[in-house]
Amino acid sequence: MSRARPPPLVTGISPKEGAAWTKVTIRGENLGTGPADLIGLSICGHNCMLTAEWMSASKIVCRVGPAKDDKGEIIVTTKSGGLGTSTVSFKLLRPDRIGILDQSAVWVDEFNYYDMRTDRNKGISPLSLRPSNPLGIDIDKGKIPQKDIDQIFPGMSGDFTSENFSATWYLIENHTGSSFDQLKIGANNLKKQATKKNEGSLAYVKGGLSTFFEAQDALAAIHQRLESDGTEKVEGSMTQRLENILNRASDTADTLFQEVLGRKDKADSTRNALNVLQRFKFLFNLPLNIERNIQKGDYDVVINDYEKAKSLFGNTEVPVFKKVYAEVETRIGALRRLLLEKLLQTPSTLHDQKRYIRYLSDLHAPGDPAWQCIYAQHKWILQLMQDCRDEFLSGQRGGVRALDLEGDTRPPTLGRLSHTSSLNRGGSLHSSRPNTWRFETPQLVQFVGKLSDVVIGQLPNFWKLWISYVNGSLFSETGEKSGQVEKSKKNARQRQNDFKKMIEELTNRLVRLIRGALLPTTLPPAELNFYGGWEGKTELTGVWLTQIIHTVRGCHEALSALEIPNDLLQVISDLLLDLRVHCLMMTLLHTTEDVKRLAVKEDWVVDNEGITSLPYHFEQCVVQMLQSFKEPLETKPGEINVLQLDQVQDQAAELIVTIMTAFINCLEQLSMKTDGDIQVSHNISVDLSSPDRFAAAHEDFSPTSEQRLLIILSNCQYLERRTFLNLADHFEKHGFTGTEKITRVSMDAIRELDRKLFEAYIERRADPIAGSLEPGIYAGYFDWRDCQTPSGVRNYLKEALVSIIAVHAEVFTVSKDLVPPVLSRIVTSVADEMCRLMQCVSSFSKNGALQARLELCALRDAVATYINPDSNTSFKLALEALPQLHSGGDKKLLEELLNKFKSSMHLQLTCFQSSNIPLVKR
Repeated sequence: MSRARPPPLVTGISPKEGAAWTKVTIRGENLGTGPADLIGLSICGHNCMLTAEWMSASKIVCRVGPAKDDKGEIIVTTKSGGLGTSTVSFKLLRPDRIGILDQSAVWVDEFNYYDMRTDRNKGISPLSLRPSNPLGIDIDKGKIPQKDIDQIFPGMSGDFTSENFSATWYLIENHTGSSFDQLKIGANNLKKQATKKNEGSLAYVKGGLSTFFEAQDALAAIHQRLESDGTEKVEGSMTQRLENILNRASDTADTLFQEVLGRKDKADSTRNALNVLQRFKFLFNLPLNIERNIQKGDYDVVINDYEKAKSLFGNTEVPVFKKVYAEVETRIGALRRLLLEKLLQTPSTLHDQKRYIRYLSDLHAPGDPAWQCIYAQHKWILQLMQDCRDEFLSGQRGGVRALDLEGDTRPPTLGRLSHTSSLNRGGSLHSSRPNTWRFETPQLVQFVGKLSDVVIGQLPNFWKLWISYVNGSLFSETGEKSGQVEKSKKNARQRQNDFKKMIEELTNRLVRLIRGALLPTTLPPAELNFYGGWEGKTELTGVWLTQIIHTVRGCHEALSALEIPNDLLQVISDLLLDLRVHCLMMTLLHTTEDVKRLAVKEDWVVDNEGITSLPYHFEQCVVQMLQSFKEPLETKPGEINVLQLDQVQDQAAELIVTIMTAFINCLEQLSMKTDGDIQVSHNISVDLSSPDRFAAAHEDFSPTSEQRLLIILSNCQYLERRTFLNLADHFEKHGFTGTEKITRVSMDAIRELDRKLFEAYIERRADPIAGSLEPGIYAGYFDWRDCQTPSGVRNYLKEALVSIIAVHAEVFTVSKDLVPPVLSRIVTSVADEMCRLMQCVSSFSKNGALQARLELCALRDAVATYINPDSNTSFKLALEALPQLHSGGDKKLLEELLNKFKSSMHLQLTCFQSSNIPLVKR
């Protein structure tokens, strides 16, 4: 089961060596969340919890106890992290006890010895000091390890001043190699010392009693003599003579011992200086050590040494210490400036920033280094974004950049979509583009990608730095309520609005730079100079705008994942909405231009349904356009459905209608081109695999203007019958509104074009046939009033029928569905002309009436399949204008001649005998 926090880790101790009860500062990581969390602390195996003082999760102060081990680790144990580890060690110094009268080359602190046996502190005179060698014989220490002795005598000690003194331990430790005779001598020495102690001070007084009496007599004689001489200094008095004697004695002593005492004083001065240097070598070496550690980058060591020096000599009044400490402060000041320079240096990682801030905090740097770092990072990110724009505008990145196929994650474009079977017939829609067009990334797309990389790469660390500043983890990993943490939180609360303005400035800069590149009209004129400047760049298509939307969405999602408040990211959401609308409108506009260029794709090759590939090209163009809307129109969480905006709906509907009418105009332009304007890459052909096809087409045949009219008429019918309805379904599936209006307007426009083209074709084909009737009827000075007995249908009518058959063949070659309406109109035109001609004849002879009835009946019966009510009425009126046949012979002759005509023209009239063709009135 994993603990809530990592185990403690000790990474530094200051000082690293010292005698027992030395005060040390322990530094490390995860050293507890509070005083109550610290449950264990040992140095060199000695429990130091009694003197431990918890400062923070990275600092503990305590005193080193009289440990058994000379060198060992520092182990910290906490409730939250358990038993810790250490990367450093402490060396325990064990100086020998030196008496007051003993010579020493090192500084020895004077202190009151502690008598463990009497359990009281007392100052003792030099005469009563316990000897360092109580037995009075040579010490011969053995090589028995200390650990083995500890195991043999647990809880005992070899120190004869200890309450747990063990004589056996003392003998093993100090006299392992001593002989028995030497030990006997040592025992006698102990007895003598004990006897002397028992005699006490009284024996000492008895031994020197005579000396005391002599001194007392001398003092009494001096006293009497002084009283007789008086107390004044009189020349020749005893006092004066005594003073002179003492002065001469002093001068003589000075003369005798001046050189010796000078050497002694000099030696004492030297020894004292060496003692001072030895005792305070830490301070004197500190400036050089600081410089070396700074060069090595061991800033933790510098900080520990500085804190130690500050606690020892910060308030010193000793001039030499003040001078050295001032130099230390100078070096530390330089270190502060160096760390601040590194902190404000860009770019840098979040880890380094936190490290330098902690260093500066431990060094008590003036000001607020953390906020200085945040401010510097803010300015640097802004400059990066602006430099990105300037770099692209200056052309340093070149025009386009080739992308690897594996790395090209852009959405599929029109050129990338696989062609359907219908597209295969007509070739690629975008074949005019170079082969490498899809691998070339426009500068604007590169710019937005680079700008997003800058924001995604830098803003998260910037935000995390602020969060660390707010919760105090810049100074403490666990965020305890230490003085620094509380100060950081207080500063963060005061500067919260300032940081919010920084984030707003960053997001606004990102949005304005993108708007200046893609949506310059949405910026105020005053900001165009700073954010614009892209006027010379090529306008992006919907495909590239879709990629930009994808990039900006990724940027927005990355910033949202940092839990940045939504109100600070609202400008990016607004930008996304405008980009989606812009992508929609630009794609519709570009599709309109693509549709206008579809005319060059017309190859005039008809399929089994009588249409060319052009309607399929158009439908695929629109469908692919709708497919490209998948990502721009997709509504992510927190986004608005673009198609639910009324203004966008209206504009989109208008542009879609424009696309429809653009294609209809394209068809109309194709129909109006002359033969010289048409560059046909393929001769008109038919699908010969169908048994219903007219097989008279040959390879050298090019479409005439009338044939082009028929092909476009067939395409119009297909658009009205299928394409427009299919597109309406596609628009509804993709969420577009107003499809009814789009379909209605498109249907009306295609029907109007169909009507115009149909009338144009009828005019071109019907007028010549109808115009040839009158000259044919009256050829050879024919007269209805004076003509011979009819012998058959005259040639003019046969020629008219052949012309109608030719029209039938021409229409049938393109589309069977066009045959009924076209033939019906032509028959109507011919019938109207025959009716007019018959009604214009003033009188008929018998033979003339029979001839006229024969030709009218032959024409009517030949085209009976395509007679509509109008043409039927014309035939009736024409027959009514003729005299009626009364004799049976005339009727019989009429029937025979009609049968003869039908028999002779049977093959030609076969095309008119399709009984399943419905008549269509146009």
